[in-house]
Amino acid sequence: MATGIQERRIERLIDTCYADLELPALSGEVLRRLPGILPIEATFLAAVDPATLLFTSVVAQEPLAGVGPLFLDNEFGREDVNKFSALARGPDAVMSLDRATLGRRSDSARYREIMAGLGLGDELRAALIAGRDCWGVLCLHRGDADAGFSDQDLAVLKRIAPHLAEGLRRGVIQDTITRNGPDTPGAPGVIVLDRDLALVSISPDAERWLARLPDPKVQGLPWPVYSVAARLTWSRDVQGTAAPDRQGPVRLRTCDGHWLALHATRLRGPEDDQICVIVEPAPATAIGSLLLAAHGLTPAQNRVAALVLQGCSTREIMDRLHVSAYTVQEHLTAVFARFGVASRRELIAAILSSAQR
Repeated sequence: MATGIQERRIERLIDTCYADLELPALSGEVLRRLPGILPIEATFLAAVDPATLLFTSVVAQEPLAGVGPLFLDNEFGREDVNKFSALARGPDAVMSLDRATLGRRSDSARYREIMAGLGLGDELRAALIAGRDCWGVLCLHRGDADAGFSDQDLAVLKRIAPHLAEGLRRGVIQDTITRNGPDTPGAPGVIVLDRDLALVSISPDAERWLARLPDPKVQGLPWPVYSVAARLTWSRDVQGTAAPDRQGPVRLRTCDGHWLALHATRLRGPEDDQICVIVEPAPATAIGSLLLAAHGLTPAQNRVAALVLQGCSTREIMDRLHVSAYTVQEHLTAVFARFGVASRRELIAAILSSAQR
């Protein structure tokens, strides 16, 4: 049961999530307020692309900031418990390491190989889910002691997590409304990494795009760039099938408001394989699908709206979705209300103008 002071702090944090803050401001407020609510030593907070669960922005407090490669190796390339992807897709979106290991945190490779050396003990992780989609992940750390996070701590974070997710979801919309990107889209950029994800070469266009992405960095690369390469490099199929040759796209905003898409692909050569990350202006269709998800449409509304963006007529939507004209119009009316528009043309214009900002 939360105390009076703790309850007021929780309510203030929840109110912050509905203040329509842009992502950097929201992240700053969350990191500032959480230590007054829960007993924590360090915090990791990341927004993710809901389609891939790859990071689009990261805030990592010390001592976490300097060990990004180790955590990503554990997250993408090792068997372990309490992974963000498992929380996002499983029945429990919030879980502590001690509970996931039944009190034997040393069973976790993440604890043995990373956290213990940093003086950290139990961790409390959350997949931040609003509606059907995961919009971010949160990891809270305590000092390395026998006592970990309590049942009350878990209950508090379970209460807060959906509101944090809502704040991140709203942040996607708010960023799109308030930011204005460059007038010209620019050319795609190419980044080549070796098998250890060290930089081999980078094109001038990629350098210009990366200069527009916010800190922090991992091995000199912005977190989203390193993460999409790491996922591809360390991806494993538990059934032993071949690893994928491509990863992404990851959709994210630059500091000046332009939408980018990141893709990673494998390069085959006579010597060691390499990883190529392509950084390019995101196509309107990719941003359209993200904005439809961010506006909280139902699955049926999303399907209809996506076909509208493809230029389908009512008859074509009826044939493809096997629904009546009345159902199509009912879903469209709800979509128009979400976007504050009155017609298909206005909906398409709203999506395209957002993608071109």
